[in-house]
Amino acid sequence: MRIHLVGSGVKAGVAFALLLVGLSGAGLAQEVALLQPDAPMPAASFEPTPAFTTVPPVTVTRPTEAHRFWDRENSVLFAATAAFSAADFVVTRDNLRNGGEEFNPVTRVLSGSTAGLAANFAGETVGVVGLSYFFHRTGHHRLERAVSMVNIGGSGAAAAFGLLHR
Repeated sequence: MRIHLVGSGVKAGVAFALLLVGLSGAGLAQEVALLQPDAPMPAASFEPTPAFTTVPPVTVTRPTEAHRFWDRENSVLFAATAAFSAADFVVTRDNLRNGGEEFNPVTRVLSGSTAGLAANFAGETVGVVGLSYFFHRTGHHRLERAVSMVNIGGSGAAAAFGLLHR
């Protein structure tokens, strides 16, 4: 007798993903000062300048790093990326063993063996960390975190789709 746990598994996965995003630093750091009616508004200051003043040259500097790369939030995001990639790997391998079909054309090339499939998902995780590091080094800290979040969503959706279409 086979027990069908798709409904509870998908609900648990969605609840975990929402909990992870909700408890992330970005979710908890949102300000609601503009929503409060008695919050002070910043005053605009205007000082006229003489018509013939010289403007100092603009210097372009590299933005300072707002955080270390392996901080707590990135560590949690990378662990979640690895976990969701592993879940996608397990569901995909199980479906392929039972006569299923791989829809991703890149993964389809490597889906002939378990080792090839594992290499694909491990490479995906390493690629996410590498792209996040590139964005971190270039000062794009929001994109650095967004790469992991998008991959978590994609792997979670793929695993849920695989579970629902067994």
